[in-house]
Amino acid sequence: MAAAEALRLLGSSPRGLSSEEAARRLARHGPNVFRSSRPLPAWKILLAQLKSVVTALLVAAAAIAWVSGDRLDAGAIGAVLLLNVLLGFATELRAHRAMEALLGLEVARARVIRDGVTREIDARHLVPGDVIELESGQQVPADARLLEGSELRTVEAPLTGEPASVDKLASAAIADGVPLPDRVTMLYKATTVVHGTGRAVTVATGMRTEVGRIGTLAGAVVDEPSPLERRLDALGRRLVVLALAVGAAVVGIGLLHGLDLAQLTPLGIALAVAAVPEALPAVATITMAVGMRRMVRRNALVRRLPAVETLGSATVVCTDKTGTLTAGEMTAVVVRLLDREVAVGGTGYAPVGDFSVGGRPVRPEDEPALTAALRIAALANRGSLRREGGAWQPQGDPTDAALVALAGKGGLDRTTLVAEWPEVSEVPFSSERLLIATFHRRPDGLVACVKGAPGRVLARCARVYDGATPRALREGERESLIGLNRELASRGLRVLALATAPVSAPDEAALRDLTWVAFVGLTDPPAPGVLDTIRSLRGAGIRTVMLTGDQKLTAESVGRELGVLGPDDSALDGEEIARLDDEELEDALWRVAAFSRVSPETKLRIVEAFRRRGEIVAMLGDGVNDAPALKQADLGAAMGIRGTDLAKEASDIVIIDDRFPTIAAAVEEGRIIFDNIRRFVFYLFSCNLAEIFVLFGAIAAGLPAPLLPLQILWLNLLTDTFPALALAVEPAEPNVMRQPPRDPAAALLSGAMLRAVAGYGALIAGATIAAYAWGLAAGPDRARTMAFLTLALAQIFHLGNARGARPVLAPAVALRNRWAVAAVVFSVGLQLAALTVEPLARVLDVVPLSPREWAVAVALALIPAAVGQALKAASAR
Repeated sequence: MAAAEALRLLGSSPRGLSSEEAARRLARHGPNVFRSSRPLPAWKILLAQLKSVVTALLVAAAAIAWVSGDRLDAGAIGAVLLLNVLLGFATELRAHRAMEALLGLEVARARVIRDGVTREIDARHLVPGDVIELESGQQVPADARLLEGSELRTVEAPLTGEPASVDKLASAAIADGVPLPDRVTMLYKATTVVHGTGRAVTVATGMRTEVGRIGTLAGAVVDEPSPLERRLDALGRRLVVLALAVGAAVVGIGLLHGLDLAQLTPLGIALAVAAVPEALPAVATITMAVGMRRMVRRNALVRRLPAVETLGSATVVCTDKTGTLTAGEMTAVVVRLLDREVAVGGTGYAPVGDFSVGGRPVRPEDEPALTAALRIAALANRGSLRREGGAWQPQGDPTDAALVALAGKGGLDRTTLVAEWPEVSEVPFSSERLLIATFHRRPDGLVACVKGAPGRVLARCARVYDGATPRALREGERESLIGLNRELASRGLRVLALATAPVSAPDEAALRDLTWVAFVGLTDPPAPGVLDTIRSLRGAGIRTVMLTGDQKLTAESVGRELGVLGPDDSALDGEEIARLDDEELEDALWRVAAFSRVSPETKLRIVEAFRRRGEIVAMLGDGVNDAPALKQADLGAAMGIRGTDLAKEASDIVIIDDRFPTIAAAVEEGRIIFDNIRRFVFYLFSCNLAEIFVLFGAIAAGLPAPLLPLQILWLNLLTDTFPALALAVEPAEPNVMRQPPRDPAAALLSGAMLRAVAGYGALIAGATIAAYAWGLAAGPDRARTMAFLTLALAQIFHLGNARGARPVLAPAVALRNRWAVAAVVFSVGLQLAALTVEPLARVLDVVPLSPREWAVAVALALIPAAVGQALKAASAR
């Protein structure tokens, strides 16, 4: 609506509100602050750690051990439970504080007109209807409708993610429903004025502002369990059924064989405990903690522990464009002269780079037209560069700073040029004229330097710079120049025209019969390593999808340049997405890999649509506008340097170095972590299943129990702990990033791995029962001791089968994980102590064995390991 109508609707006037009316509105609307949602109490976060089924199994295992009289084992399981709960609690405590990050966006002071007088007040006291004044360098204190402005430009990166400044125009006619980046009559809280001055009427404060609304949207997203948490819970539920079924079956079979219930009950309890790998939650937590440390070394800081595995499951990476896929720094890459195109090297704002034509280097001093273009770029300019800590920082408009850097690459310094050609006047940039002109005094008179929109500048040109001298425009040449502009724009470049002319007076009326010198094409270039990373992710079966607040044409051009968009892919803009229902949007995701002009709600819809399709979504972002999608995604990754506090608090990991390639490194680590979790689950289950087979088989055959309950509990603690922990640091397989993503719906252990678990469990059990049967001739005590020793050693040696795909017989392969070798040596030492240290042997009820019995037990224990290594060697050929 018109500015006057906005004032009327808000019950205000150009003189602002009275102090009394402002006080009444403050009481009605509340202060202009972001209110953090009520934080989740720490005790609730702690309680949430106990909801896992596997954790519940630990509690049950500890209780069973306590009831069966084994206080030591109950205490050990309790310690494992406590460690698991505390680790999870510590890593998730801050994950529930997302809304608090909004406080970092508060604006302290505001200039407001009250009672017809301009005064400075605490920005918390602003109310709808207040008339505020703004100037360059200020943050906008509330959402406001522009009433009047002079060359007003703002940077809306916190809301749109785009660093380019936006021209604001009070008198523009804006259609209903246009995307936020196109609302040139509006100013938004937490954005920054980078040029000009303005006066505006406040329309929304506090949580009703765009930034506050986004924070509310992020706070409303419910945290969901990670894929690993869902898989472990599903596994835990199956373990409950297995443990109960095994215990009941053994007791029932024993009763059928005439055994006493008092004898069978402890055995049934021990078997139920044997079915539960007590170390599973702790080893899973420690594996993720080890992965978290590795990720930090690769510049990915993990805020929520299960996130370290989730990345390894990712099938789609949704990412912001500006500053993530691109460098986030406007860069002049092309100077288009009349007869040639000059490529400009270098990226960002550093005034370092070379010039070339068709790959052949050129020097600006040898090219009069190029030198003239660089001079105009530097003089018709209000930007500058400042070196801070070894990096060049833009001052003012990013586009102006990029042109200063362009001139610097050609050896032209703006300060020196202005000293040689003093500026006497200017025609400032405005949204109506779309150009800026500066007037400079030379020894031979005044000269105008003009920079602006190609169409507007060409309309004022009558001459063209051809080689070293200007000449009149020929017939059809103006249309040819317009065609050149279109061709540059179709490549996703932002195009500016440069022109000059001697003038008689320093005013706008003199800006006619200009001489066109050049077009400059600017872009935000790809960030280092992005192209290779996208290729690497594609090789790993992971799609990269770009979400940007930029125009659709730019999104398509950048997407194709980076390889995000394939030959058959297309782009959608925000308005097109708004016309699609949820089902149509899901269908569109198959062919769309770039989304432009997207709002925070649209980003959230896109992430939700991918997830409804069964994809595991990783979302990368840095702005306030990314926070809801970051929180909704299976894994949110925020940029650590330029990321807003809200984005970081809504995320699961923080990319410390702000580099897109870090996400590929994190994906690789996530895959390694999942592989290692699957390795130790395979190891634990095959060992525990072997124990079940041993007891179940013996009882079913009518033999005395080959193992005592305390011996089973000792084996669980011995083999489930140190060897399983060693698998947490198993190095990556060479092809880890050439494998397709895992099926999100797949179980932790595939059908093939479950068959392998059963097979190795049967092999280990078979070796143990053979040792037991061999020892029965010497008496049940010696037979039980042989079964105890064989089962322990077979489980320890089985660690080699649970490691990588290659046999571990070669020293180079075995020593890739020195912790595994150490775990084998240490566990074997503990088992030897159990049989030879008198107090421990008495507690475990074992007897001394002869050298021959030792040899038989060791030989039988090696059989499962030898079979496993032979199978690996055969599959590797």
